[in-house]
Amino acid sequence: MVQDQETEVPTEACNGLLILCLRTYDNVTFPETHNAFSTHQDGIYYPASNHRTGLDAQWDAGMRAFMIDTHYEILGDERIETVRLCHGDDNRGFSPCTYGNVNSITWLSSLHQKMEQNPRDIVTLLVENYVQPDHLLAVFEQSNLYDKVFFHEMNSPWPTLQEMIDQNATLVVFWEQSEDASHPWIHDFLTHSWTTNFAEENTEDMNCDLLRGDIQQEVFHMNNWLRGPGGLSDPSRGEEANNVDFLIQRSTECWQQHGKRPTFIAVDWWEDGDVVAAAKAINELESLG
Repeated sequence: MVQDQETEVPTEACNGLLILCLRTYDNVTFPETHNAFSTHQDGIYYPASNHRTGLDAQWDAGMRAFMIDTHYEILGDERIETVRLCHGDDNRGFSPCTYGNVNSITWLSSLHQKMEQNPRDIVTLLVENYVQPDHLLAVFEQSNLYDKVFFHEMNSPWPTLQEMIDQNATLVVFWEQSEDASHPWIHDFLTHSWTTNFAEENTEDMNCDLLRGDIQQEVFHMNNWLRGPGGLSDPSRGEEANNVDFLIQRSTECWQQHGKRPTFIAVDWWEDGDVVAAAKAINELESLG
């Protein structure tokens, strides 16, 4: 748990900008990849994919928040060693890992290595979880990420990025589809945050209204991807959805509506447009004036 403490004025940037160091976690906008693991580079192809390139390219570009889905590789075979990152749900009678999967420990270990090399960056994971909580914990322990986890007490103020860095608590984990009081390190994202709608047909349909969660909470996801035929992610419209000017405009509209900047801008096909530049532009604003 990060404790309140007197913090010296930082001289090194946090998440790429010095001005972010003394801002609280909920007052920073993080670029986020939806289904970050579901990429052509990771062997998952359209229609099951959401991006072309994987974690290395995402990280190098500046992505610091990642949505992932945890499943068992085969339904009914519930072992730690079968936990995979797969895109979909378990409602079809077989595991979505059939369409392609990524080893969870390998992917998370790679993330740990990047965090070790960039200790002044705060990282967030939103886990759509379909495995036993104890198995999810084991995966985080085996990938060495658990030691970096920040524990947030419900309704307590979020710390500054610098405070999190000072305590080496640089990873925030949210989950959905699960709730377990014995695992307070994984924050139920519908309790600790809220989210806008997602997968609209057109950018004109996107708004800043509450879809799920607790709108009284300071942290929120601004989902920003379009759906194509069959409700699937539309790779032909990534440039439209991720256009820098559009992302900045929508972010400021959400800021005006809710009195705070979006905590996350979540996108598909991150290579198109520039969500990182949009998040940076929002972060460089101290206020809307």
